[in-house]
Amino acid sequence: MLAHLSTRPVLRRCAVTGAVGLALLGTGLPTATDSAEPDLTRFYRQKVTWAKCPGEAPKDMQCGKVTVPLDYARPKEGTLDLALARYRATGDKQGSVLVNFGGPGGAGVPQFAMGGKEFMELTDGYDIVTFDPRGVGRSSPVSCGDGEENIDMAEDGTELGRDPQSVLAHLKKAADACARHSGPVLPYIGTINASRDMDVMRAALGDKKLNYLGFSYGTRLGSVYAAQFPDKVGRFVLDGVDTLTESLMEQGVASAKGQQQALDEFINWCVQDIACPFGQDAREARKQVVRLVDSLDENPVPSAFGEPFTGQDLVGALGQGLYSEEMWPSLERALASLVEDGDTHAIEAFAAGGAAPWRRAETEDPEGTDGPQESEEPDGGLVDEEDVPLDNLPAALMAVNCADDPDRPTGKQIVDGLDDLRAEYEQASPVFGPYRLTGVLMCYGRPKGTDFIRDDVKDVDTPKMLLVGTRGDPATPYRWTEETAKRLGPSAVVLDNKGSGHTGYASSKCVHRKVDAFLLYGTLPPDGSSCGPEERRQ
Repeated sequence: MLAHLSTRPVLRRCAVTGAVGLALLGTGLPTATDSAEPDLTRFYRQKVTWAKCPGEAPKDMQCGKVTVPLDYARPKEGTLDLALARYRATGDKQGSVLVNFGGPGGAGVPQFAMGGKEFMELTDGYDIVTFDPRGVGRSSPVSCGDGEENIDMAEDGTELGRDPQSVLAHLKKAADACARHSGPVLPYIGTINASRDMDVMRAALGDKKLNYLGFSYGTRLGSVYAAQFPDKVGRFVLDGVDTLTESLMEQGVASAKGQQQALDEFINWCVQDIACPFGQDAREARKQVVRLVDSLDENPVPSAFGEPFTGQDLVGALGQGLYSEEMWPSLERALASLVEDGDTHAIEAFAAGGAAPWRRAETEDPEGTDGPQESEEPDGGLVDEEDVPLDNLPAALMAVNCADDPDRPTGKQIVDGLDDLRAEYEQASPVFGPYRLTGVLMCYGRPKGTDFIRDDVKDVDTPKMLLVGTRGDPATPYRWTEETAKRLGPSAVVLDNKGSGHTGYASSKCVHRKVDAFLLYGTLPPDGSSCGPEERRQ
């Protein structure tokens, strides 16, 4: 999932949504070992120039960029710049560790600015580096626009039952809008190309091997890198392990179930407090949450941005707050402000991790001239922070989800099977089920995605990798850790975190200690060893 450190913006009334971080692969491009691949030497020879970060970034954080081909099969057709950030090594430097916070759609640089202190122990031996993947943040951000062509999830969820054909037309219209507003990067977004970008970063950072720490969707990205560049794998940690095999439809159900379980646990905790906005009876409180979502879908209230705040907006915010028990008190207060005063400021700020959301872009397809150039095609330079579209996170989320999944139901299949699908998702969660189903349906009308991940990301021949699975993870169920470890083969070493919350590094002292020991010293815990739930970080 996006930004396990709770620095994710959750945006409203956009043309895309879905299970954050439950994405698959990118476009079906040739692998890095393809002998017919064009010459990429000029990209691999570049070096990163570090400087002070723009905006209100920590003083000890530096920013830079790396230039990559838009299309790896045709590197002369255009380039784009990817935003990087780092904290420099304070001890004897032994290289870099590249961090991906998840997503897809999560911009690493602003998340690093807010949550980078989590990684300071690793600066004893490494530069700690993160990035905005292609199509995300300042790296040629995709967008689906900000007009009437966007689809309101709540409205369409209701309309879908009355006029399915009309909704299918809206879905296709939304896909066309995303293509129109995103510019040339959209066909080349996805995990395969993002993985190849990481190998260019590795070289630009001066590392012979890539050391990597990936969370949630970032574990998918790391697995793809291992399949494409097995001889470049250094010390790899995958925390909150994503599936390599399940379809978006299956992932959506799993996500709805996991988040419903987390919601039930939150309610059980909340009702013990006299200030709980849903009272002190857990069963009645669960009903009140459903009624609140339905009421806001039917009669939205004004948001802090002057736009309607719907029940589905609330569901998206809840999904963020349930990732960690440490956020529950803040979530309770935000919900109380909404229920008692109709004030959305707290829940929106909570959903954004306490950070100001990106402002809407007033111009489309920003262009730049930085980096290698060998054509007259417009190249993508870094976008200013204030020009990142407000809907970039969900637009990138859906773009990668859809590009990475080979399954595309026909309109007839959606219409004929909609009642059964809706029933399955609502059984998984009356709160999160409709939200997740709508996200899955948003791939309708988009080109078919790649099948690379299901066919080729397996039996990797790499050094040992550490996979961390958390038993009570609401987003990436523990069984995915076991399934992915089995699929990757003998290279995978599993650490069983018997705690709760999404991912373990930020919440468990034990997980944090073992991950740092592996990255810094190469010390791996035995396969199948565990961390207890009592060792939570403060």
